[in-house]
This record gives sequence, C-alpha cells and structure tokens, in this order.
Amino acid sequence: MAIKEEIYYDGGPHWGDLLFNLVLSLFVITLPITIGALIRALWVRYLITDRRISVTGGWMGRQRTDVVYGEIVKIVSVPRGIGWGDIVVTLRDGSRLELRSLPRFREIYGLIEDKLSFDVRQRMVQSGRAKSA
Repeated sequence: MAIKEEIYYDGGPHWGDLLFNLVLSLFVITLPITIGALIRALWVRYLITDRRISVTGGWMGRQRTDVVYGEIVKIVSVPRGIGWGDIVVTLRDGSRLELRSLPRFREIYGLIEDKLSFDVRQRMVQSGRAKSA
C-alpha cells in the first residue's frame, strides 16, 4: 500500500526564464547563459510534495535528487524575474540543492518553510534569513 503524497508543484522551470535568455542570446557573450536556460527548460523537472523535494535534471534528465524535509537546515529564496526565482536548500551535510527559475517561488518557499522543524525555523529567524512567525 503506497502512501499518498500531496503535490505542491510538479513541473519545469518558468517559461519566462527561457524567453528572457533567448532575447539575451542576441549578444554573443550571453550564449552560455542561454544554453544553460535551454537545457534547464528541456530536462529539469521539480516535484515538491508534502514529504520531499525531488529534482530531476542533468544531461537528458538522467539524474534525480530527493531530499526529505528533515535533512534541510536552511532555505533561501532569490527573486530573478517577474513571477519566478531561485530557492537554495542547504542540507545537514553542507551540500546545497538549487531550484532555479522556479515558478511561484514565494508560495513554494512558504510551503517548504512550513515543513521545517521548529529549531531550523528559529535559527533562520535569528540569522535574519526568514520572516518571524
């Protein structure tokens, strides 16, 4: 019997990131950034549920990373465009997981923050990384 997960977000990066970078590709110097946005749009997929964060990416979408909320020690969000932004999740072992060009990133940040333990949220508030409860 499988346990049902409530899905908060299941999809790829925001389309505006690709569009913005395609416009920037008019300048030769920004071609690497445009190629990165194109690869993200083709192969990166995010799955954020009430139990975990899963990112599928890499060349042709062959790598998958799953993170349970108990492993998270810090999250930070960075707005990047109108309607999209990045979320960086820091894990207990010091590694980081970047969710780049995420649509509805403020809403998703709030959902992830609500799933964190009380101690983690208190440390984030004390360090000025999150809003107080």
